[in-house]
Amino acid sequence: MTTTVPVLVFMGPAGTGKSTVAGMLAGRLGWDFQEGDDLHPAENVAKMASGHALTDDDRWPWLDRVAGWIDGQVRAGRPGIITCSALKRSYRDVLRRDDVTFVLLMGDPKLVLERLLRRQGHYMPPSLLTSQFETLEMPDADEKAIRVDLDLTPGEQVQTVIDRLQLTHTPS
Repeated sequence: MTTTVPVLVFMGPAGTGKSTVAGMLAGRLGWDFQEGDDLHPAENVAKMASGHALTDDDRWPWLDRVAGWIDGQVRAGRPGIITCSALKRSYRDVLRRDDVTFVLLMGDPKLVLERLLRRQGHYMPPSLLTSQFETLEMPDADEKAIRVDLDLTPGEQVQTVIDRLQLTHTPS
């Protein structure tokens, strides 16, 4: 008998709080957490830091690394949470597995820009936010995804994900 474990991919444009909410949820559930930005090749980080949007060709190696982390969790039988913008369906297709659920944090682009302007120590400049919203393809009905509103506090967002996906504490 094969036992499957859930893996959540927190997705959306920069500044939506993916890392904050995903980290809080992982802590609350006792699940493994991976910051997807840490898997970017150095060339991608340098490109974004210089104010240039990534191309699809830039993203494929990164998406392969994210998919590798997901596969490692599944092979180990460990639930996990990873952040990844996953802006296009074709990107999500690389990450899609039977027990992967995408959690889209979404709200008013003006609110997201305000958050980005306050954020310090991150290589993603606010000037690239418009390109992220332009690139974003909302998940289709046939994709396993939920949307969580940015008008909620991070704690409320965590509880929304727990309630909607009926998650329980499962130490890894």
